[in-house]
Amino acid sequence: MAKNRSRFVCQACGAVTNRWVGRCDACGEWNSIVEESVEAAPPLGSGASKGSKGNRIDFVGLEGVAANAPRLTTGIAEFDRVTGGGLVPGSATLIGGDPGIGKSTLLLQAVAALGKKHRAAYISGEEAVDQVRMRASRLGVEKTPVELASATHVRDITASLDVGEPPAILVIDSIQTMYVDALDSAPGTVGQVRASAQELIRLAKKRGIALLLVGHVTKDGAIAGPRVLEHMVDSVLYFEGERGHPFRILRAVKNRFGPTDEIGVFDMTEEGLMEVPNPSELFLADRQNGVSGAVVFAGMEGSRPVLVEIQALVAQSALGTPRRAVVGWDSNRLAMVLAVLEARAGLKFAGADVYLNVAGGLRIGEPAADMAVAAALTSALTDTPAPPDMVVFGEIGLSGEVRPVARADARLKEAAKLGFKSALSPPARAGRKGEKAQDGTLKRIDAKDVSALLTLFDETGEIRRNMYD
Repeated sequence: MAKNRSRFVCQACGAVTNRWVGRCDACGEWNSIVEESVEAAPPLGSGASKGSKGNRIDFVGLEGVAANAPRLTTGIAEFDRVTGGGLVPGSATLIGGDPGIGKSTLLLQAVAALGKKHRAAYISGEEAVDQVRMRASRLGVEKTPVELASATHVRDITASLDVGEPPAILVIDSIQTMYVDALDSAPGTVGQVRASAQELIRLAKKRGIALLLVGHVTKDGAIAGPRVLEHMVDSVLYFEGERGHPFRILRAVKNRFGPTDEIGVFDMTEEGLMEVPNPSELFLADRQNGVSGAVVFAGMEGSRPVLVEIQALVAQSALGTPRRAVVGWDSNRLAMVLAVLEARAGLKFAGADVYLNVAGGLRIGEPAADMAVAAALTSALTDTPAPPDMVVFGEIGLSGEVRPVARADARLKEAAKLGFKSALSPPARAGRKGEKAQDGTLKRIDAKDVSALLTLFDETGEIRRNMYD
C-alpha cells in the first residue's frame, strides 16, 4: 500500500524540494517554502491496477465541420468585447487584479446582467452573504435573480451544482480561498489552488457552465499560485488601474475563443463600473496645449485604436546618478530610446533626471510608442511644445531608423476622427493599402529616422509654421 509523504513547495513559483530551505533556488524568494502532504499513487501495473490496460482512443482528421461556440452576452459591451463576444458555456475564465481594484464589482455586475436571462450563481469565499448583498444594493442590482452563497469547500460546491439543472454562469470569488479535503495544506497554497481549480473546471466542462474564477496577484502583478493555473483555464483577464485614477482597464492576455490583447475601459463611480465607449476622448479630456514634454501617441490595443498622451519631464539632477522614473511604460525601453537619442541625434540627457508618464493610468506595451516617447523627451529637453494637433507613432531601431508599425491606417483614422491634423509617423510602405489618409484631412509627416525630431523641435519653430503648407 502506498504511503503518504511530504514535500516542500514554493508558494511563489511552485518549485518542489525534498526539504525545507529558507530561500527558493528557482525564483529566489525568501520564506516561501511550505510543507504539503501528498498521497503517493501506486505505480503503474501494481496493486489493483496490475495487468489492466488503458482504453484505445480514436483519432480523426483535421478536416471537418466545427460549429461556432455559442455565447452568453452580458450586455456590458466592454466586457463582451474583451471576452471575444461573450462567455462560452463550459469555458473557464481567470480574472486577476490588485486588491480593491474592482474585480468583485465587475463580476457582480456581469453576473447580474446575465441573471436576467440565464440561471446565475455567485459563490464568495472571502465575504459573507450580507457583504455581497450590500455591494449589490450599492450597484442597484439587488433585484436580479442571482443565486448567492458563501462557501470554500470544493466538495460541497461540486455536490450542490452536480445535480439538477446547472447554472449557466458560476463565479468563484476567489480561487485562493477554495480548498479540497484530500490535501492537508492550507487554502491558497500551490497544491490547493491547483487541485481546487482542476475540480471546478472539470465540473464546468461536464455541466456546460461558464466558470469565472477570481485570482489574487503577487506584488509583481502576476496571478498568485502555480503558473499551471493560467494554462488550465481557457481565458486569462487582468483588471488594471491606478488607485489615483478612476479608469479601469480589463485586458485579455489569453483567450481560446477570441483575440488576445483586447481591452475594455471602465470608469469607476459610486454606482459601480461604467463603460467608456470611446477611450481616446477620455484619456485626452484633461490635456493642456502649449506645454512642453506632452505628445499624443496613436496606439493600438488589440483591434481598437487608442489615443493617449505621453508626458516627459527632463530636469537638472543634483545626484551623481540621475533618476529614471517611468509610469505606464517599460523602463528598459526608455533606456534604449535615451541611448539612441544621445548616440544618433546628439541630444544630451546625461546629468539630467528623466520622468516619463502615460496619462490616464493606461499601460502601453507596444514598440510603436518609441517615437512618441522620443518626441516627448525631445520636447521636454528643448522646452519646446509639440504641435497640439499632431499624433506620433513609430518603432525606433538602434541605428536611429524609424520602422513601420502594424495597423497604421486604423491609427490615422482614429486621429482624424478626433480632429487631429497631422501625424509624425514612419514612411508608408509601397504597395500597402490604407497607410495614407484617404480623406485628406490628416497630413502625414514621414520620419525616416530620429533626426526628424530635431527639425520638428527646432528653436526657430519654422517647421511648425510651415507644417501644413
